[in-house]
Amino acid sequence: MYSKIKTIRAIDVMGEMFPNAKCELVHDNAFHLLIAVMLSAQATDISVNKVTPNLFKKYHTPADFLSVPVEELMNDIKTIGLYRNKAKHIQGCCRKLIEEFNGEVPQTREELMSLPGVGRKTANVVLGDAFGIPAIAVDTHVERVTKRLGICRIKDSVLQVEETMMEKLPAKMWVDAHHRLIFFGRYHCTARSPKCDICPLLTQCREGKQRMGL
Repeated sequence: MYSKIKTIRAIDVMGEMFPNAKCELVHDNAFHLLIAVMLSAQATDISVNKVTPNLFKKYHTPADFLSVPVEELMNDIKTIGLYRNKAKHIQGCCRKLIEEFNGEVPQTREELMSLPGVGRKTANVVLGDAFGIPAIAVDTHVERVTKRLGICRIKDSVLQVEETMMEKLPAKMWVDAHHRLIFFGRYHCTARSPKCDICPLLTQCREGKQRMGL
C-alpha cells in the first residue's frame, strides 16, 4: 500500500502529465452540472456533451424541466444510455429542488444525495466542481488507477477507495486529485491498453510491473 507521501507524489506526477485536468462535462452553472453528471452515469462524457448544449438552451431552470411531459424529455436525451430512467430522475430531482430548496442546488452531500437520481459520486462532483468544497468522486477511472498502483486495496469498495484517498491526501488536494486520476485513467492508464512502457509511475505500480515482467 502507498504511504501518504508516496500517494501525494503520484498525484503530483499525474498533475505534471495533465496540468489542465478538469471536469470535461459541459456546464455553465451548478444546476446544469448536476444534470450533466446525472446524465453521465454509465455513459461517456462525450455522449453527454453532444446532448447538453441544446438541452441547456431549452431547459434553464428546474421549472423548465418540469414544464414538459417526461416523454418529451426522454426524447431530448434518447441518445444517452438509460435515458428513460434518467428523464424520470431529472424531473424528480427538479421537483424536489423547487419544493425543498427554493430551486437552488444544495451545498451539502447529505442534501444532494436526498435528490432523486443523485448518489454519492454525483454529489461529490457537484460539491467539488460547482462549489469548491473538498470532495473526491470515485468513478471507474479513479477506482482502477488507485487499485492498479496500490494506493488502495483490490478488494476495497468504492466508498473505501474514497475514504482511503481522503486519508492519504490533504483536503486541499481532493478536487484536483479527482480530476488528475480521471485524466490519467482516461488517457494513459486505460482499462484495456495502459501505456505502461512510457509510464513515469511504472516502478511504483504493482500491476504495471507484472504486465511488463519486471
